Amino acid sequence: MVAGRDIAVNAVIDAGDRALIFTYGTLKRNFSNHPLLQDLMRTGDATFIGPYRTAANYPLVCGPYKVPFLLNLPGSGQPVHGELYSVSARGLARMDDLEGIDRNHYERLPIRLLPAGGEEVAAAEAEVEAYFAHRSYAMEMWKKNGKRGLRCYSEKETIGYVKRKDRPQNLTFLDHIRNFLSD
Repeated sequence: MVAGRDIAVNAVIDAGDRALIFTYGTLKRNFSNHPLLQDLMRTGDATFIGPYRTAANYPLVCGPYKVPFLLNLPGSGQPVHGELYSVSARGLARMDDLEGIDRNHYERLPIRLLPAGGEEVAAAEAEVEAYFAHRSYAMEMWKKNGKRGLRCYSEKETIGYVKRKDRPQNLTFLDHIRNFLSD
């Protein structure tokens, strides 16, 4: 199966017009924002490649409303498990909008991955991008979580998750983060 996944990753890289995106939270299958990826897959703007994990340790924490955040603090935390997708430019624009890239909610940055099955095959490594918590609040988020991170955003962590439409609308997402960090 790794060989098949390697071929899939290489085919996507060779396509040149698609990005490889690592999802670790609400965009994963069976989570609240996955309908966006389902829609992108229906239109051919995304393809599921498979389960992957980060090659290095990273902190994965929950913030306000149990929203997951991957923090760009390599070497802290532990390997984070998630899913890899190939996404077209049009799909990437929709994902960037959801993740608030232009509003400094998240940053899309490079990350190194390995297949989640633990196979130690160097050829299976792929450089992709992930949505990290914006650097303006990432360190405070790490401190607020007691410098402890998760291995995987699972059903357990979603208890208490509040969808965007159900959050107070008079505050911005960054206001919610500031309030969470100051409590």
